[in-house]
Amino acid sequence: MSTSFDPSGLHTELFIDGAWQKAASGATFAVENPATHEVIAHVADGGPEEARAAIEAAGRAQAEWAKSTPRQRADILRRAFELVIANTDRLASIMTAEMGKPLAEAKGEVAYGAEMLRWFSEEAVRIGGDQATSVDGNTRIMITKEPVGPCVLVTPWNFPLAMGARKIAPAVAAGCTMVFKPAELTPLTSLALVQIFREAGLPDGVLNVVTTANASSVVGTWMGSGIARKVSFTGSTEVGKILLRQAADNVMRSSMELGGNAPFIVLADADIEKAVDGALKAKMRNMGEACTAANRFFVHRSVAGEFSEKFAKRISELQVGNGALEGTDVGPLIEQKGLDKVESLVADAVSKGARILTGGSRPDGPGYFYTPTVLTDVSQDAELMRTEIFGPVAAITAFDSEDEVLRLANDTEWGLVGYVFTENMDKALRFSAELEVGMVGLNTGIVSNPAAPFGGVKQSGLGREGGKIGIEEFLETKYTAIAV
Repeated sequence: MSTSFDPSGLHTELFIDGAWQKAASGATFAVENPATHEVIAHVADGGPEEARAAIEAAGRAQAEWAKSTPRQRADILRRAFELVIANTDRLASIMTAEMGKPLAEAKGEVAYGAEMLRWFSEEAVRIGGDQATSVDGNTRIMITKEPVGPCVLVTPWNFPLAMGARKIAPAVAAGCTMVFKPAELTPLTSLALVQIFREAGLPDGVLNVVTTANASSVVGTWMGSGIARKVSFTGSTEVGKILLRQAADNVMRSSMELGGNAPFIVLADADIEKAVDGALKAKMRNMGEACTAANRFFVHRSVAGEFSEKFAKRISELQVGNGALEGTDVGPLIEQKGLDKVESLVADAVSKGARILTGGSRPDGPGYFYTPTVLTDVSQDAELMRTEIFGPVAAITAFDSEDEVLRLANDTEWGLVGYVFTENMDKALRFSAELEVGMVGLNTGIVSNPAAPFGGVKQSGLGREGGKIGIEEFLETKYTAIAV
């Protein structure tokens, strides 16, 4: 299989009010393949002028789009779903080229993103309300749902199709218009998704996209416009806090899916083979570059040796390489900064007593590659126990009691997801209840599902994406009092 990428037919412009256009300044920024350092495209670099045009287009389109019928919106989403499925190979190849993940994994992301479109096509026609009679019998209470209005959508680089679909789909289903800023590192997949929505019949002005190398200038324009009524952001907690402060100025609805520091807990009675399989999924999906990635591995001392040995063996067998090559299990990290961070975190842990069971180095050659790594005897004061690793490194610590491991697992400002492996139902329910997270994987290393509400607690975010409540983030509740 060739690793060369064909950029022909790619859209690299801004998309505003139904038209593809270059930045007014003519500026562009480069998109690099992290496996080869090859520049694969130059994308329009929008600024405040284009941002203003985009939010104004969304504002103009909102009233008419809100009047569209649920079936019209559902049909658009269903057509978009079908187009994504039909273009799986092309979308996956774009994603692998600009983000690095193995092609098979990229196809999995396409399928997941498509399911978001299908899920919300079905939810669009199920937006409900309520009615009741007041306690004094003099008023009929009618409760209806309305679109919140123009939305600011900001997505990360690590899941460029899935994150776009997870935000655009419920906004479309609810009847909201949008301005959308994809990540600078991976804009091409997002732009391809926008083209699919255009082909699916989404009206002009409903979805407007500004790519940029200066996110704050574009998103700041939208946040301060007075037109946008909601912001949905996936990314770092640091940036999320900035957006929340900006949202406060116009009292905007906010959904935040922020950082994680996921504990992966293996209790003494766990099925070790099952736990190792789950650990591989929870740690190595997307090269560990996921907010849901297992960050801290806590294993009961009685099984720590067995788990560590088997996990290290499985990790050492993974094939590292260009994601476009058949047989690749682990692609590159996204950029030099991420690679340097991972290397620094491993060095810090080793300096504080950790032992490397496998990996712990950069392979020779081009690309931002790091060998999948398992560390054991990791000290609680190691930096990687307190920060998101965002790379293929598993840090294992032994524990002795359930109370101890719950304390360690909850000793973090983040609370997105936790993983627990046990064959005891009472323990499973206890850990599910006492872990301070928004999601728990019990004997599974994967929690993302279109039918489930995705989101965290503490500094991991606000609101939920997906599931039956995902559309509620884009709806306002209106109460009408009717005299009887």
